[in-house]
Amino acid sequence: MALQASKNLTSSIFQSKNTIWKGPNHLLRRCTSTEWSNLTERPKKKVTDMPPMSEPVRGLPKAIYANFREENQHTKVTIMPNGLRVASENRFGEFCTVGVVIDSGSRYEVAYPSGISHFLEKLAFNSTKHYPDRDEIINKLEKHGGICDSQASRDTFIYAASAYTTGLNDVIQLLAEATLRPQITPEEVDGAKQAIHFELETLHMRPEQETILMDMIHAAAYRDNTLGLPKLCPSKNLDKIDREMLFLYLSQHYTPQRMVVAGVGVEHERLVEAVQKYFVDSKPLWEMEQLFGKKNISGVDKSVAQYTGGIEQEECDIPQFASAGLPVLSHIMIGLEGCSHQDSDFIAMCVLNMMMGGGGSFSAGGPGKGMYTRLYTNVLNRYHWMYSATAYNHAYNDTGLFCIHASAPPNYVRDMVEVIVKELVNMASSIGDQELRRAKTQLQSMLLMNLESRPVMFEDIGRQVLATAHRKRPEYFIKEIEKITKDDIVQVAKRLLMSQPSVAARGDLRKMPSLEYIQAGLIDTEGKMPSGRKLSLWR
Repeated sequence: MALQASKNLTSSIFQSKNTIWKGPNHLLRRCTSTEWSNLTERPKKKVTDMPPMSEPVRGLPKAIYANFREENQHTKVTIMPNGLRVASENRFGEFCTVGVVIDSGSRYEVAYPSGISHFLEKLAFNSTKHYPDRDEIINKLEKHGGICDSQASRDTFIYAASAYTTGLNDVIQLLAEATLRPQITPEEVDGAKQAIHFELETLHMRPEQETILMDMIHAAAYRDNTLGLPKLCPSKNLDKIDREMLFLYLSQHYTPQRMVVAGVGVEHERLVEAVQKYFVDSKPLWEMEQLFGKKNISGVDKSVAQYTGGIEQEECDIPQFASAGLPVLSHIMIGLEGCSHQDSDFIAMCVLNMMMGGGGSFSAGGPGKGMYTRLYTNVLNRYHWMYSATAYNHAYNDTGLFCIHASAPPNYVRDMVEVIVKELVNMASSIGDQELRRAKTQLQSMLLMNLESRPVMFEDIGRQVLATAHRKRPEYFIKEIEKITKDDIVQVAKRLLMSQPSVAARGDLRKMPSLEYIQAGLIDTEGKMPSGRKLSLWR
């Protein structure tokens, strides 16, 4: 009974619903699909004053996208009326790197107390004729989002700055002031002395010995000439260098013919215009004022580097890394005469350097970090007492130096020397196809990745134009690297082994073999050094 009543109620409800939907005079009726869509579109409420994302923002300039253009891949070079060279290459972006590369450095200090370049590096971007206060230079750079730096090497001095391209004119003015019109006040000279003194003390307190050993190996390789002169100012020369001597050096070495103004990410015409205004039309400070007395000016040293070979060693205590658990280490560096960057063997020498590779025993990573190079597979992976072994290739305008730096506990010094000598001799032995391919690929990738950085590209342009008056494209070096064969590597290795060794050593050297023993090992076809030990039946 109840079930039947429920069915009747449901049926009456459905009939009433159909009547309501069908009745034209009723409020409710069935809607079409168009009417439903109109009902869903309600007026949008504005919640922000920002324009909608579906429309372009008004007032913004049209976007310019990077593209490959041949004219942007070419280094333009202009020689100014006074002999100054201007080189640049445009790059996409709002930032630029510009600077001055000068044919100056510690190798030209033979007529001066060693350390002039070290002083000039500390004095860079201080007060100038146009900017009496150093803070004015910093404020001007910060206005254009810029930074500045200077770097002294054995054969080149660099002043550089990076900033927005819109501030190019101001940046060139700052570079010209820092290079040609520095004040170098007595107070600034005293500050530079204190900074150098502190730096020298810090270097001798640090466990890392590379900086000191590099000075020592060059002193051994080029005894008392050019590249053998110290890059770091000796402590005994701190009080010998004064304002008058610095200006005398600047007047001889900071001349237009010895300078290149280089830029990356700038329009060449704008760069030339700014250089004409601040480097050519405005004179250096030493031509406007009498800054030094009448002395016997010897001029610029034009000596060609003379490789001599030899040994430099210092018995001392090497500081330890704090709470690192490492033992006290002794450091040695063995070098051979290489080739200049203009030599036909230069590319092969670079490939050989990559093939030797090396690093520290705690380095981590894959083949890209050199874990498959010879100094890893043949040295660090085999001798647990070797803490580092790294190959270096220094190339200059007239010579080069190829060397290996290694470190180990003092009681393993002789064994360490024997291992490194053996590896140097084995460079001229058979070379595998895979290790050659890996070294070439690694060198090519390193070249291209480094040139992605504007400062690195700036330095490359400046150094090449300074040395040869033009710049070779990266494509040239990629092709030259690809041409290198196993025979080329063996040939340059034999060339290296024909020279006298240069040795630098520092630390506890009681078990350090003599230079004669090292020479004998390099002559031996297997790299074996004379034992030098007395024959004992009980051994």
